[in-house]
Amino acid sequence: MISRLPLRLVDFVSIVATVAIAFAASQSRSAETKPNFIVIFCDNLGYGDIEPFGSTAHRTPCLNRMAAEGRKFTHFCVTAGVCTPSRASLMTGCYSQRVHMHLNDRDYHVLRPVSPYGLHPDEITVAEALKQAGYATGMIGKWHLGDQTPFLPTRQGFDWFFGVPYSDDMTERVWNQDGSHWPPLPLMENETVLEAPVDRDGLTKRYTEKATEWIEKQKDGPFFLYFPQAMPGSTPTPFASPAFKGKSRNGPWGDSIEELDWSTGQLMDKLVELGIAENTCVIWTSDNGAPSLPGDISRGTNRPLNGRGYTTSEGAFRVPTLVWWPGTVPAGTVCDELSTTMDLLPTFAKLAGVEPPAARKIDGHDIRPLLLGEAGAKTPYDAFYYYYLDQLQAVRSGPWKLFLPLKDFAQHPRFKRNEKDTPALLFNVIEDIGTEHDVAAEHPEIVAELTRLADRMRADLGDRDAPGPGIRPIGKVDSPVPVVLKP
Repeated sequence: MISRLPLRLVDFVSIVATVAIAFAASQSRSAETKPNFIVIFCDNLGYGDIEPFGSTAHRTPCLNRMAAEGRKFTHFCVTAGVCTPSRASLMTGCYSQRVHMHLNDRDYHVLRPVSPYGLHPDEITVAEALKQAGYATGMIGKWHLGDQTPFLPTRQGFDWFFGVPYSDDMTERVWNQDGSHWPPLPLMENETVLEAPVDRDGLTKRYTEKATEWIEKQKDGPFFLYFPQAMPGSTPTPFASPAFKGKSRNGPWGDSIEELDWSTGQLMDKLVELGIAENTCVIWTSDNGAPSLPGDISRGTNRPLNGRGYTTSEGAFRVPTLVWWPGTVPAGTVCDELSTTMDLLPTFAKLAGVEPPAARKIDGHDIRPLLLGEAGAKTPYDAFYYYYLDQLQAVRSGPWKLFLPLKDFAQHPRFKRNEKDTPALLFNVIEDIGTEHDVAAEHPEIVAELTRLADRMRADLGDRDAPGPGIRPIGKVDSPVPVVLKP
């Protein structure tokens, strides 16, 4: 025993040294490994449309798994109740008013086919920020930030694009507002039309297959996949593939959501299969709330929030959001702090080891503490603003949301179109999730403080016919042409 002890001690020391070296090497590799990012951005899907947020109409087992293994964000907001401005904010980290994607003289607030307008090429997108860190960047789905060549995803930081350039309801017809003729809805790869019109029933399935193929090609990373789904979409009747059509308990809307759930499960399973789930942050959310009317869930639901999509209601701006990053994001947790789509660009940049764009102002914040579930982490927002087109209608600070008094308006979630000189309305959006109880009269000091914050934003981005100095130019081409299938 005594004669063998030194040998064993040497062996033990050798083993410890080997393990220490291996651990140090592992830690070094871990520090150098940049995380992958996937953003799944549904279209018009409401706060109450999935089971993790209370749905009893739609079956979403994959999203249930995502919530159980990840983190649910209950106060995650977009910056507009409609497609184009909401997407502009995710891409740039800015209010859409800052990048002038909230309104134009031809399209109103949603870009339409053959528009001369689009996201300005000088803007720095999240894809461009990540490319600086060595990321492969892909986009699959609905773009809706300009269909002319200078505005396409391939000109805005994406290596590869497969999808449609605008909304799936913008099919071939004459648009009576300006008399323009819209071409058949094109399915594109990069800057080439593959087919037109595309079969919208098959979009979710085709997008999912392309996404899993692209992820497999990029498995050695790092990569960023922006996956703006077409569904449930802007049409009165959403689309779904034969495997899901007619199978839900809520008609076409439910069919499309249950296929979206399946799609998410396919991506999660692929990441696990490839062994890269623990190095991939997946964020699942929606571009704005459902356009449903009270009591009608055939076009989704935002319950228990108040209001419908396309407005400045909580039901339009607050969207269901799940984050899945096994081993990094704490499983089965909930974040009740305010955060927004504008935060993705600076947060991803920091996680990738680069700085957010410094040459231009962005409105988003680094929310790594919220994402990672750090104890005591709080929202970085002292104020968040609700614009409808160019009109500032509401401001939130802490638990308080103030609907500002207005002389008139184009649309409002609380008042009818012909009403004038509306009063201020104040709600505690945490204690009163349905915003049912106006408490402006009881809290004049809070009304005054939120009004001050509104004036601060007016001095930057303006209000109605008084644009602010912080607005940057929209992109524009002189002679727009239809995006069509070449013979």
